[in-house]
Amino acid sequence: MTNLYIVIALLLFVAVIYAFWRLQKKHIKFSTRVFIALGSGIVYGAILQLIFGASGEVTTGAIQWINVVGTGYVRLLQMLIMPLIFVSIVGAFTKVEGTKDLGKISVTVLTTLLATTAIAALVGIGSVMLFNLDGAEFVQGAAETTQIAALDERKEMVADLSLPEQIVNFIPSNVFADLSNSRSTSTIAVVIFSAFVGVAYLGVIRKNPEDGAFFERIIKSLYAIVMRIVTLVLRLTPYGVFALMTKALATSDFNALVNLGKFVLASYVAIITMFLIHMLILLGYKVNPVQYLKKTWTVLSFAFTSRSSAGTLPLNIETQTKALGVDAASANFAGTFGISIGQNGCAGVYPAMLAAIVAPTVGIDIFSPAYILTIVAVVTISSFGVAGVGGGATFAALIVLGALDLPVAIVGLVISVEPIIDMARTLLNVNDSILAGIISSKRVNRFDESVFNDDEAIIKSDI
Repeated sequence: MTNLYIVIALLLFVAVIYAFWRLQKKHIKFSTRVFIALGSGIVYGAILQLIFGASGEVTTGAIQWINVVGTGYVRLLQMLIMPLIFVSIVGAFTKVEGTKDLGKISVTVLTTLLATTAIAALVGIGSVMLFNLDGAEFVQGAAETTQIAALDERKEMVADLSLPEQIVNFIPSNVFADLSNSRSTSTIAVVIFSAFVGVAYLGVIRKNPEDGAFFERIIKSLYAIVMRIVTLVLRLTPYGVFALMTKALATSDFNALVNLGKFVLASYVAIITMFLIHMLILLGYKVNPVQYLKKTWTVLSFAFTSRSSAGTLPLNIETQTKALGVDAASANFAGTFGISIGQNGCAGVYPAMLAAIVAPTVGIDIFSPAYILTIVAVVTISSFGVAGVGGGATFAALIVLGALDLPVAIVGLVISVEPIIDMARTLLNVNDSILAGIISSKRVNRFDESVFNDDEAIIKSDI
């Protein structure tokens, strides 16, 4: 009977997948399909767990096949990271009008991303204090024990590196190895290499315009091809989201969710607070937050459901340039740098919260201003190189906790609620990169107010 139930569960899964395909054929809005997939996955996963149990044979057997769709989708997103980074950054250099703008754009984008990450770390620590989570201990079950054991291998990747050594590790020594994502810091290494290629292009276009123009045409062609591949992958988003949420709900330990409910609430309070700070910054630059939210609804909702900053990049850049009035160079730099540098949610709020929670357990006074500043500094520096796909936050937390010489077991204890928190974290990451693009465009006086104020200039994805 077990095999029969597994087959029935899979047939129902395939039926829902077919329904999503029919919705696509009827040209139902992309964001609507993704949210339907999110809700369907939650309902179907909960049904599987309620009927067959989180660790039952039927659930386990069905999820093994369902996971082909979910994990396959995530891997396709990971496949896109390096090509996207390379063509976006080099393409940004081809769109820069003069080296003066290049300096202003790059400095403004990096400063915005890192400064807001530092603020996000402070907000995360404040949320821990607000909910009295400093020194909190969470129940460790069998699943958590397994996760902690699995984290030991990842911890070894950063345990023996000091912060200066980690910074040196960002510099590529074999770009082909980094393009294959062979190191934990491959993402930032490719960013650095791409920047070198872009600077070289500026030198060539100045001294030999013909060769420079030829290279520019090559990059434009590569950009078009990569973006087409991105479109093909993004069309799979409803299916991937449905599979991932089904797995998350079907295999989740509801007792763990109750145990960690306070942590989830504190995380969302911190993320929402940081999002509101973004809106205040926009007000400071005379950008209407209400109009901004209307223009960014599609890209932010996609970020929330896909849980991938990298996968959101094409929609991110398109929204900045066509809906918000950001110049192309600022949009490309901000969107691409935002994938791997200064992610407010994954590399700011999250590791700072974990550090603040666990520090008192080893006798550290978390209310000490000096230690708070230490956490903020470490979080900000460590925010370089966090890949914009699910799992980056875990690695960021390991780096921060390792640098502060704090126990990393807490990462395994809270990993059961990762999917719930990661959706909001990713939205915050993407929002911060858009914020950086707007500020940069404002600074170089290339922000198009007419596009921003045009209610018709809204990105409606036709994926």
